[in-house]
Amino acid sequence: MEFKTDALVLRTVDYGENDKMVTLFTADRGKIGVCMKGVKKANAKLKFAAQPFAFSEYVIAERAGRYTVTAAALHDGFYGLREDVTAYYAAACVCETCDKLLLEGMVNGALLVEAVSALGTFDGQPSRALIRFLLNALALAGYPVEAGNCPVCGRALSGRMAFDMRSGSFLCTDCGEGAPASESTYLALRAARGTGEGTADGEKRALRLLSAYFTYQTEEELSSLGQYISLI
Repeated sequence: MEFKTDALVLRTVDYGENDKMVTLFTADRGKIGVCMKGVKKANAKLKFAAQPFAFSEYVIAERAGRYTVTAAALHDGFYGLREDVTAYYAAACVCETCDKLLLEGMVNGALLVEAVSALGTFDGQPSRALIRFLLNALALAGYPVEAGNCPVCGRALSGRMAFDMRSGSFLCTDCGEGAPASESTYLALRAARGTGEGTADGEKRALRLLSAYFTYQTEEELSSLGQYISLI
């Protein structure tokens, strides 16, 4: 049995002398592992479809619960992301986030759209686009981050505030406890959603907070996000 599906390469592992095992985020079957035979050869016709961040239409043969790619047509290889180290790690974070939020076979078309869209925005300084992706991905996974008024008293937030890891909300210091959070972090998260302006320092702080929040909620660490933060 064969089927076609649009999919994004999340990660690859060398298998044997010339093959790779590839984790694909597919549009209609969620996350699946596939074998891509011969793609380590220099002249392999499907080499492009086993590269990091490749978004393609794949033809996949299924037999006894195992998947093998037999053909592919590239939609976008996002080749420019491999030429800049910060963009590369931002893109790697997108793929790692999807990989760690999805169980095998879990379908989440909205997350796939967010991931592919984010990969197309990582030219130049990608911090704000990465923050936006992480916020959207966390919300789709059921872990939204609220960066509005204090949810307890309703006051606008400024100055000293706290972030509650359990609820994903910023609170004024009169209404709740949590991890201390700076105003620049709060403003960077709002800026990523199109409200106001953030600073480079605030974006870095926001990414650190989102990294800690992701780990708190999922018990998984985003190693590529740590690498990205160390570069900016």
